[in-house]
Amino acid sequence: MLTDRQVQVLQVIIDEFIQSAEPIGSRAIAKKEQVTFSPATIRNEMADLEDLGFIEKTHTSSGRIPSERGYRFYVDHLLSPTRLSESEMTIIRNSIRKEMLEFERVVQQSARVLSDLTNYTSMILGPEVFETTLKQIQIISLSEYTAVAILVTSTGHVEHRYFNVPASMKTNDLEKLVNILNDRLTDVPIIQLEEKLYGEIMVLLREHSDDYEMTYHYLKEALLDKQPVKLYMDGKTNILMQPEFNDVQKIQSLYTVMEKEDEMAHLLRTSEQGMKVSIGHENQLDEMQDCSLITTTYSLGEGQIGTIALLGPTRMEYSRVITLLNVLSKRLTSTFHSWY
Repeated sequence: MLTDRQVQVLQVIIDEFIQSAEPIGSRAIAKKEQVTFSPATIRNEMADLEDLGFIEKTHTSSGRIPSERGYRFYVDHLLSPTRLSESEMTIIRNSIRKEMLEFERVVQQSARVLSDLTNYTSMILGPEVFETTLKQIQIISLSEYTAVAILVTSTGHVEHRYFNVPASMKTNDLEKLVNILNDRLTDVPIIQLEEKLYGEIMVLLREHSDDYEMTYHYLKEALLDKQPVKLYMDGKTNILMQPEFNDVQKIQSLYTVMEKEDEMAHLLRTSEQGMKVSIGHENQLDEMQDCSLITTTYSLGEGQIGTIALLGPTRMEYSRVITLLNVLSKRLTSTFHSWY
């Protein structure tokens, strides 16, 4: 158990290091207004904190920096609530509006705002497509041989699928097809689309289309998607701005893993609501063990949960980031629930 004096010294070291990225020594701590004891006393407390594993010495300075254990104690016991500025709240309100009716637009804007306000890398995990239902289908002819299918799901997710149109299919045939699809597929879970297409829809195509097998082939191409999740990411280059990441090999490894969408989505996927802070070696991926990953959840309605995350150095502004994520989570949840 740390003494009150040790806690005070540790908090000053972490607060200062978060802002400056520079090791801090006993004289600098002694100059802080809230610190009332001498540099000699501070040195003794710092030595004890180092022995306990809460701070560590660097090779290039006589000062100390927080260890992962120090950050964990700080997050668990020392964080105080932070209020966002009115300008920050205005940015969030103006960027994520309830009248936006496309899931992609809302989430892309959210990821961009989050990375811009923090200078970290933001990630937002979209809905599990296999858990959603189909709400509406539109098919728009683009040319004599191409069309786009627009799928709207129960989460507000809008997907555009481009496909070839059979030469035998005319405009009025497309209109009939759209009516059939909306009549038979509305509120059908995405995971059941293939079964419905091969069953009910195929029977109806035989009645209304001369070239029903070819029509079925193109419908399958347009409506069935093998991608179960969508991961939206913004601010990947922000990591380059952090002084901790000046090792080219370290950056390359981190970038490589961030490009693996399935791996990152698996990392962020959760069924548990709430905030989670993973610091350094608490992260599952080796490439992220010099980072902190903070995640929280938002609700899409109908029992579905999405994930918002920020990836940055272990020297992260934890209190501000947690406040931002909480505000954004509430904003997204409110926006999506207003659609239903």
